[in-house]
Amino acid sequence: MGNLIKVLTRDIDHNAAHFFLDFENAQPTESEKEIYNQVNVVLKDAEGILEDLQSYRGAGHEIREAIQHPADEKLQEKAWGAVVPLVGKLKKFYEFSQRLETALRGLLGALTSTPYSPTQHLEREQALAKQFAEILHFTLRFDELKMTNPAIQNDFSYYRRTLSRMRINNVPAEGENEVNNELANRMSLFYAEATPMLKTLSDATTKFVSENKNLPIENTTDCLSTMASVCRVMLETPEYRSRFTNEETVSFCLRVMVGVIILYDHVHPVGAFAKTSKIDMKGCIKVLKDQPPNSVEGLLNALRYTTKHLNDETTSKQIRSMLQ
Repeated sequence: MGNLIKVLTRDIDHNAAHFFLDFENAQPTESEKEIYNQVNVVLKDAEGILEDLQSYRGAGHEIREAIQHPADEKLQEKAWGAVVPLVGKLKKFYEFSQRLETALRGLLGALTSTPYSPTQHLEREQALAKQFAEILHFTLRFDELKMTNPAIQNDFSYYRRTLSRMRINNVPAEGENEVNNELANRMSLFYAEATPMLKTLSDATTKFVSENKNLPIENTTDCLSTMASVCRVMLETPEYRSRFTNEETVSFCLRVMVGVIILYDHVHPVGAFAKTSKIDMKGCIKVLKDQPPNSVEGLLNALRYTTKHLNDETTSKQIRSMLQ
């Protein structure tokens, strides 16, 4: 794989070395295997989670009928019967977010450890970098689907209201063993977020930084900014782009680039948009704008609405107008 890594020294002002990150074929070296295998166990379930979320239709019709006819026991039972299995799915998604958080922290530990720099880590441990990218890719896809599905929160709040009514009336609820009160509270907070998976990742990254006090925060934020740089350069450099054998690799790179920018913006004290940021935001936005418009609108919206510092006074007018 060494011959795939060609270091270019462009963008000296962003002190980022640039190389080809083999998102398509990177295989773990001996030293990566332990973490790689742990993360792989989680990632192999990611596609199934997305398929379940994509096919999530909700119980809107049954819930409306039950609410409009409160005295009709049959309709109440029908709505409850429709909601309980759906809540089982929501529980599975939430539990997956917890597993993803653990996986991310394992990867961060490996990719930020001394004595190597973030660039050296990403070059040497391409299989772990690829897994980190896959987590980000999954996260943005999950949140895009969740954002466009209002049924999720409606179903869950109906479930909670009905459950508390059953408790008051001492009615045994077969759905309760599925989700107890404490878990329901945590799930409520999770689904109340516009982008719940991203929030999970940014909280996990922030927690990782605060728990590893002996590790400079730059080790983590530089890992993110280097990843953003590598994605941008691979996308804007024809000789790199021509190495992609799968057309989906372009959209994968775009999503990963946006994911690390958002993560960086949440974790770095001044964020991704300030002049001192190590991410070339103008370059990244330009790469997005150079794609067919309908393919990147969701990603531009993610930068507009899920970052933390875009509207700070330190953000240049030019960046703001590029995102308008």
